[in-house]
Amino acid sequence: MRSPLVTFGGAAAEPSGTALGLNLDLAGGTAARAHEGPAAQPDLADRGARILVIVLFSFMAVRIGADFLETGRMTGLLLLASEAAVVILTVFRRAPAAVDRSIRARTLTAASILGPPLVRPSLIAPLAPEFVTVGVSALGLLVVIAGKISLGRSFGLIPANRGIVSSGVYRLVRHPIYLGYLITHFAFVAANPTIWNVAVMLTSDIALLARAVCEEDTLARDEAYRRYQTRVRWRVVPGLF
Repeated sequence: MRSPLVTFGGAAAEPSGTALGLNLDLAGGTAARAHEGPAAQPDLADRGARILVIVLFSFMAVRIGADFLETGRMTGLLLLASEAAVVILTVFRRAPAAVDRSIRARTLTAASILGPPLVRPSLIAPLAPEFVTVGVSALGLLVVIAGKISLGRSFGLIPANRGIVSSGVYRLVRHPIYLGYLITHFAFVAANPTIWNVAVMLTSDIALLARAVCEEDTLARDEAYRRYQTRVRWRVVPGLF
């Protein structure tokens, strides 16, 4: 009998226990019988997270859209496109076989995803010409798109088992989408170098890197993911992290 795949962030394996009809409660470390079909209870926290992401993105879209109409600057629009992919895949993502609901996982996830929607376009002189920030942001967006195409509906926010992807850009680093985020965030801050934007993005990106470690604590319980880790050495930034 073929057990369901487990996934998160683009790596994965066959979960022990799921073939027996069990879901692992990663927060409490206990096993509970899986709910099936219409009898399954809705995850209110998950639904709340989806609604919050949509609301924050909507406010972000209004701010950046207004700035584009006023100034014609493109860098913010590329960051908006990157975040739009997050919203779409969050809404339509596949249900996980197991989820890490620990306070640590929730805190890191919230801190990393709430930052970008809070940035503000500014009229302060940019640190680089617009063609440079647009080019860098476009590169980051391409990395994000490549990673998300590979994941499809296996994309998730909070650490969870949704299946392993090890092809495409996942042959280069274990969290290529996060690398793309860092690139687009850097480009936006270079184009809008206010203290607020630097503080928001720095906090968000530190949480993002810590979140990658948290995710791997969950996935590394799987032998197949540990083999993937030996093949692909770097988590996010080749040569650094």
